[in-house]
Amino acid sequence: MTIFKKIADLQEYVSLQKASGASIGFVPTMGALHAGHSSLVEKAKRDGRFTVCSIFINPTQFNDINDFEKYPVSIDKDIEILINAGCDLLFLPSVAEIYPNGPENARTYDIGYLDTILEGAQRPGHFRGVGQVVSRLLEAVRPQYLYLGQKDYQQCMVLKRLIQLMNWEGETQVVICPTVREADGLAMSSRNRRLTDTQRALAATIYQCLVSIESKQNTDPFSTVQKECFDLLRDRGFEPEYVSLAEATDLTLLDNYKADTPMVALIAAKLGDVRLIDNLILNTQN
Repeated sequence: MTIFKKIADLQEYVSLQKASGASIGFVPTMGALHAGHSSLVEKAKRDGRFTVCSIFINPTQFNDINDFEKYPVSIDKDIEILINAGCDLLFLPSVAEIYPNGPENARTYDIGYLDTILEGAQRPGHFRGVGQVVSRLLEAVRPQYLYLGQKDYQQCMVLKRLIQLMNWEGETQVVICPTVREADGLAMSSRNRRLTDTQRALAATIYQCLVSIESKQNTDPFSTVQKECFDLLRDRGFEPEYVSLAEATDLTLLDNYKADTPMVALIAAKLGDVRLIDNLILNTQN
């Protein structure tokens, strides 16, 4: 695996790969890698892509400075994970490389509706920062394929919209890969490292709620299941932020299950000072 820290060096190398006929698959990350990240790299490799991964902890997408300061850093282990997954190139830029004129002067994109609901509402400015950094990374790598994990479902929708706003729909295709889970259903996340043993034993409650939302779609109104999930999460020590149902294609929020429509259930909740999110695409077939 080759490592670059400068955009110019990265672009020269990637251009050579493209000239030799390679298609580029890109996996942007903030490090603290786990099997979920590995699965994205492995998927890109199975698809026959020359696979580029970036590690950059982006300061502009943290609306809580404490969250930024506590974000885990494990670069040596991350490099080992990427090598084992078959990654071809790691881009490891500095803040100055990504934001040469300062983060406050980076170009922003108006994501619209997606920035006003769920994660957008709970974390003001978060998706603005995501758009800033991913647009810069896309300009640096210029991949044909962008590989993303379903766990951050709303972010996947945001980045699809970003590509539209950049007029890159003909250049970069988004590939959304299934969420990788622990044996008890907990979605793999870098934030899981911050859970205590007691919290870790409770954390899969979020997934249990999602499964309940899916299983009761033909028997109960969503409002009933939603209240059950809120109550269960609170009983187990969570501070739930939202338990929501939306159309899977565009995240239009729904008050109730909608027959013959792809839907996604989404949950965000804090356990201690660790904020967890997860989602599940619902099986709409009766």
